[in-house]
Formats: sequence, C-alpha cells, structure tokens
Amino acid sequence: MSSSGKVVCVTGGSGFIASWIIKFLLQRGYTVRATLRNPSDAKKVHHLLQLDGAKERLHLYKADLLEQGSFDSVVQGCHAVFHTASPVHFVVKDPQAELIDPALKGTLNVLKSCAKSPSVERVVLTSSISAVIFSERPKNPNVIVDETWFSDEHFCRRSELWYTLSKTLAEAAAWKFAKENNIDMVAINPSMVAGPLLQQEVNESVEPILNLLNGVPFPNRCFGWVNVKDVANAHIQAYEIASASGRYLMVERVVHFSELARTLSDLYPTLQIPDKCENEEPYMATYQVSKERAKSLGIEFTPLEVTVMETVESFREKKIVKF
Repeated sequence: MSSSGKVVCVTGGSGFIASWIIKFLLQRGYTVRATLRNPSDAKKVHHLLQLDGAKERLHLYKADLLEQGSFDSVVQGCHAVFHTASPVHFVVKDPQAELIDPALKGTLNVLKSCAKSPSVERVVLTSSISAVIFSERPKNPNVIVDETWFSDEHFCRRSELWYTLSKTLAEAAAWKFAKENNIDMVAINPSMVAGPLLQQEVNESVEPILNLLNGVPFPNRCFGWVNVKDVANAHIQAYEIASASGRYLMVERVVHFSELARTLSDLYPTLQIPDKCENEEPYMATYQVSKERAKSLGIEFTPLEVTVMETVESFREKKIVKF
C-alpha cells in the first residue's frame, strides 16, 4: 500500500501513542490531519510541529469527542483514521463524565463520521489490554491470554475499575457499530506503554516508573509492558497490511512491580530504587500474553529493559528527573 500523498487522520494527536504514530506516518510520507481539543495550545502541539515533515504535511484540527459531527469534515477525504483519543485517568471523581462518556460516546462519534466518508478504507482503534483481561477468569504463570479474551463489564463495575470499564464498553460498541455499518476496523490492545516521550508532560502509563525513581513503595500489582514505538508501528502496520483484521494484543512482558523495580535497580545501581511493596500480602501472580498475532504484523518487541532505560533517559532529557 503506497503512502505517498495519502491523507490520514489521527484523533487525540497530542497524546503519547498518537504523537509517535504521527511521527512515523510523516516519516513514511503520509499527509496527517491530527485532531485536538485545542490546537492553539502551544504547550500541547509544540512537539508535533517540530517533527520532520510537519511543516509540509501535518494539519491540526479542532474536534471534541463529545460534540456530534465534530469529526465529519476532518475525516472526509482521509484514507485511514487512527482513533487514539480517549482519556487515561486511573483516579476519578465522576467516572461517567471523566472516562466512560468520552471513551464510549467519543468512539461512536468518530465512527459515525467515518461511516459518512466514502474515502475511509480502514479505522484503526486504540483499545487496551484493559478491555481484555479483567474478568473472573483465573490468571497465573501458566495462563496465556489471547485476543479471544474480553473483560467483563459487570466485573469491572463491581470492582470499580472505571478506566477498564470505559475501554471495555468503547471497544465492544465499536465492533458492533463497525459491523452494522460495514466499517473495516482493526483494534490494537496495548498494555502499559512506556519508552521515550515526545510530549513534555508525564502521562499516566509512565508515571509508575517515575514513582519508583522518586522512591515510592511499589504496588502489589502485575502489569504487561510494551514500548510506545512498537505500539505506534503496530497501528500503521494494521492499516497498511491489507489482511490485518480483528484485535492485536501488544505486550512484550508481564511483570510484577517488584521485577520492574529490580530492572531499574540493575540499570541504575546508584539510585535508591524502593525494594518494598506497599502491602505485606503475597505477590500477585503474573500471567502470559500471546504475541502470535502481533508478530504477524511484523512487530519485533523491544525488550522491557530497553524500554525502561529509554523512559528514564527521556525523563532526564526533559529534566523531569535530575540525576
């Protein structure tokens, strides 16, 4: 699929993953329309305007997830839409307003605009491992999670996992709408995403690494981790490879936080990385995530150690940490 002259849209353009998608799209010769809530916010867009090719082929548009039809004119004439825009907050006061509405209504809003545009060949949805692993199904080191797993809405509500619920509802609604409206859609489901930051501010998925650098005792949790560049690349491959379909889990490795802390200690032995958990309970069990489908997109996962080092070096470069 030749990229020269092709116009594509990336929603939520200033985000961590979206910024890398835009960088790679520009490198490949695409013309990119990026949507933001406020394109005139210099702090949010400065890093995008500095990208190679941005001057010639990056166009910023104002669009709001909760405003009906606000994506209509942006996606008209686009060959692909990468829908990354969705709030990522793990602590909220009003889950419905802060997370669920923007994720669910916003996704349907974007898809409705795509359904009206005959030029759109494929939509690539940024979902999450959150929409995959949260249910009563047991997870342990012998369990391999794959693309057939779906999080359980009732389990998420009972457990008050609001971010997880927002991603679960949004992905389910997206598949339903895409099927009913003959939209060719592919979903990318990354775990915790780390690696170098293009944007200036710290986002919620790299914050746990910053907390460890700042000496905060680690939570008794297990997370999958993946490099932001691998995730961005997977999005573009999911558009360019005509046979791509369904969901793709993006997880290089699942580790307990104690192992993440140990990795940081090994990489930066002079730092005081905490070796204490925030509680005394037995460590939560890890599990495995299948890489088969991701590899079919040509993804070669960056090792966690490299991803952690790139994250820390990015913090240093941006003066978020001083050592």
